[in-house]
Amino acid sequence: MSFRILNAGDTALTIEFGEHIERHLLTAVAALDAALARAIDRGELHGIVETVPTFRSLTVIYDPLLCSRAEIEPTITTHADAALRSLVARDGPRRGRVWQLPVCYGDEIAACGPDLDELAQACGLAPAEVVRRHASVTYEVYMLGFQPGFAFLGDLPELLSRPRHREPRLRVPAGSVATAGTLTAIYPWESPGGWHLLGTCPVPLFSVNWPQAALLLPGDRVRFRAVAASEYRLLRAEMPKLRAAAQPPQAFLADGQTER
Repeated sequence: MSFRILNAGDTALTIEFGEHIERHLLTAVAALDAALARAIDRGELHGIVETVPTFRSLTVIYDPLLCSRAEIEPTITTHADAALRSLVARDGPRRGRVWQLPVCYGDEIAACGPDLDELAQACGLAPAEVVRRHASVTYEVYMLGFQPGFAFLGDLPELLSRPRHREPRLRVPAGSVATAGTLTAIYPWESPGGWHLLGTCPVPLFSVNWPQAALLLPGDRVRFRAVAASEYRLLRAEMPKLRAAAQPPQAFLADGQTER
């Protein structure tokens, strides 16, 4: 296993691990991200604006008026080497939180998951079995992108993996729980989209009122819990209050956890 450092314009570097998207590479990306944050706090790195973790890479955005690639690359290289060693050792504590998010699937309210029956037919399964399999997995948050708060979650059970729609919808409702390829996700906002819509999650995923605006962060894990129509309607009625609150909804953290 190796890494490489690439220029991303004149204000950023991207550190890539491996050649393919693999779940265990999240450990290396998270370790490097945390190490650079500590280096910044200790004054070892100057001019860093932001770090952006993805499936198998970390982009470091810097202010070229305050530092150059030549100045920051040695420190980044040292910590990237250490991140790879941590990947081999696997001796660190597990990073991130575990969320248990409610979902009203299309077998409860058809409008919540308009593609459930079609996907079930394509997979050769009953709709209830698609729901069971989708909700049986603990998913990893690989990265955020596409929309504010949109978390790419993997890995979907192989039997449920299907390509996205050839023609995307012009309107995917906010809260839609969807799948495409080996991934699943929740749309935080209404938008066009080509993923298969299986259900709806009545939990806000983004709020500017929270200290960390996105509910889900890279390194977190997500479990889905199928809920009945009656519970879904009650939770949905609470969404405006949850989004307006000063803190994210800790009630959806798995037992025994607190907000970090």
